[in-house]
Amino acid sequence: MTDLYEERVPGYGTVRVRPLDPEADAGLIHTWVSEERAVFWGMNGLTRDQVSEVYVHLATLDTHHAHLVTRNGEPAALLQTYEPAADRVGECYEVRPGDLGVHLLLAPAGDGGRRPGWTADLLTAIVRYTRVALGRRRIVVDPDVDNVKAIARFERQGFRCGPVVVLPEVDLPDVHLPPKRAQLAFLDLEVAFPGDKARRIDA
Repeated sequence: MTDLYEERVPGYGTVRVRPLDPEADAGLIHTWVSEERAVFWGMNGLTRDQVSEVYVHLATLDTHHAHLVTRNGEPAALLQTYEPAADRVGECYEVRPGDLGVHLLLAPAGDGGRRPGWTADLLTAIVRYTRVALGRRRIVVDPDVDNVKAIARFERQGFRCGPVVVLPEVDLPDVHLPPKRAQLAFLDLEVAFPGDKARRIDA
């Protein structure tokens, strides 16, 4: 698939963002979401085909998108973006023009682990993608209130915590999401990346 964005990060490598392929990438994503560390992602126990079906459905939506992020050609993260006004989180805070919702699942660390700063460099490139390529003004994240590692990671990245909310249940023919206590956090992209001009690749 065609890359949507590319950024060369000095001392880190080349970060690329491309659309997720619901079929070709299903095996990889299934491996990630099946790990205990990914319990907050909500897909533990799903089969590979069920994971594929989730992302096939997501690909039919204009308001929600799934991406695979790579570093030097190797899978580094699953990135989901969405319009907060079209999502249950939009019922829990006052959505502003230019807001973008983000869900992020990092790839496993691997046998060698990660060097200090690995996640920060990757997150910086990802949030700059939302600013440079998508032209957004603010990111909102909604990690589970018990996912203290994710909350701390976002805070280190410059996100400011908002209220703890209860995301309402979603019960549709194709999607079921139970209620979730979430910690909302926000990153003002106009402050974080004023005038940033990282390289963009048009799809």
